[in-house]
Amino acid sequence: MAGDGDLKLLGLMVSPFVTRVRLALHMKGVGYEYIETDVLDKGELLLRYNPVHKKVPVLIHNGVPLCESQVIVQYVDEVWSAGAPILPADPYARATARFWAAYVDDKLFPAWLGILLAPTEAARAEKVDATLAALAQLEVAAAECLDGGRRPLFGGDSIGFLDLAVGCNMFWMEALRRMFGVTFLDAGRTPPAN
Repeated sequence: MAGDGDLKLLGLMVSPFVTRVRLALHMKGVGYEYIETDVLDKGELLLRYNPVHKKVPVLIHNGVPLCESQVIVQYVDEVWSAGAPILPADPYARATARFWAAYVDDKLFPAWLGILLAPTEAARAEKVDATLAALAQLEVAAAECLDGGRRPLFGGDSIGFLDLAVGCNMFWMEALRRMFGVTFLDAGRTPPAN
C-alpha cells in the first residue's frame, strides 16, 4: 500500500484526536477528504470502518481503515516519508515519546473532559485537580525532553509525535479557562522554551 491513493478521514472538528491526525497529514503534505462525522448518531461509514470502538478518527486508505489517533499518526509517518519525521529515529526517544503520548491520552484527556461533563461543582473541582496533576507530571517530562529549554519542541527542532499528542489538547485548555475561569497553563510556572 503506497502513499498514493484514496484517502479519507472520518472526524469531528472539536476532537483533539482528530486534530492530531489532521496535523500529521498536514505535516507530511498529504491530501485527503475530510468527512465530518456525527459521533452521537453514528453513521454507516463510522460503524463500517470502526465497528469495535465506534469513534473517530478513522483514516481510510485505499478502502482499508485505521483507527486510534496514535496508530494513525505512526502509520502516516511510515507511509509518507516527505517532510520531517514525526517519530524520533532513536529507539529510546521513540519509546519515550510513545509513553508520554499514552500518558496524555490516558490521564490528561479524561481529566479535562471530566471538567466539561461534571454534574456538580464538587465533581468539577475534582477534575480540575486531576487536570492540574496530569499537567504537573507532564511538565516534569517536558523539562527533561526540552533539555532545560535548550530545545523548542519535544521533537527537538521540528514538531514530533509528543508535540502532536500534547498540542492537540491545548485549545481545550483555553476553552476551559474561558468557560470555568481556571488557568491550567501559567507562563510564570512553566516558562516558554527559548
